[in-house]
Amino acid sequence: METHEFQMRLQGLVPAPVVPLDAGDKLLRMNLTAGNAGLNAGTFTSTERFSAWVEDLLHRKGARYGVGGYNEHRTIYARAEKFDTSGEEPRRLHLGIDIWGPAGTPVSAPLDGIVHSFADNNVFGDYGGTVILQHEVNGFVFHTLYGHLGRASLQGKVEGQAVKAGTQIATFGVAEENGHWPPHLHFQVIIDMQGKWGDYPGVCRYSQRESWLRNCPDPDVLLRVMERAE
Repeated sequence: METHEFQMRLQGLVPAPVVPLDAGDKLLRMNLTAGNAGLNAGTFTSTERFSAWVEDLLHRKGARYGVGGYNEHRTIYARAEKFDTSGEEPRRLHLGIDIWGPAGTPVSAPLDGIVHSFADNNVFGDYGGTVILQHEVNGFVFHTLYGHLGRASLQGKVEGQAVKAGTQIATFGVAEENGHWPPHLHFQVIIDMQGKWGDYPGVCRYSQRESWLRNCPDPDVLLRVMERAE
């Protein structure tokens, strides 16, 4: 499904904010591609240095959050073996939007839905705490994935549990709980879960991007943060 079709399906809906956001808050458009000379392997291969780099950048720019990354070809995934298979094209194309901010930041559901699944994907470079919601709008079913969450975000969750728009469902996790990344939320829209439970790829091979992007349209249709980003 193309992003414009997804947008048409949700026409007239006003999603609740996924993270706390005030009218005057500055959002910084993040660039995690090879074109960013300020970010190199010496920084992103170390969780501590990468976290300090993100925190310092947001502080210097006076931004509450860093945002971006949909359909972005990123070098940072070279930090984790899970994105590389010997003899095959590595996975580098990002399928969601990341919101970078402090650990403990509340995460809320943008629309009414139910808990589809949840898991602790506790592998270096993975999502860590992960929650997936299922939504239905006029008979159209799709999903939203929330990755890099605190482990406590999984407590009390039950598959099929109803969730109201605007209800807090999670928090940003610390590195030890979020797959060893700087604190942030990975937010992704998924049309067809393809039988997966508690997990779904957030990064694909560049050569396969068209099919992956069709199944994962631009999540800013719900987030509505990129227009504000500087």
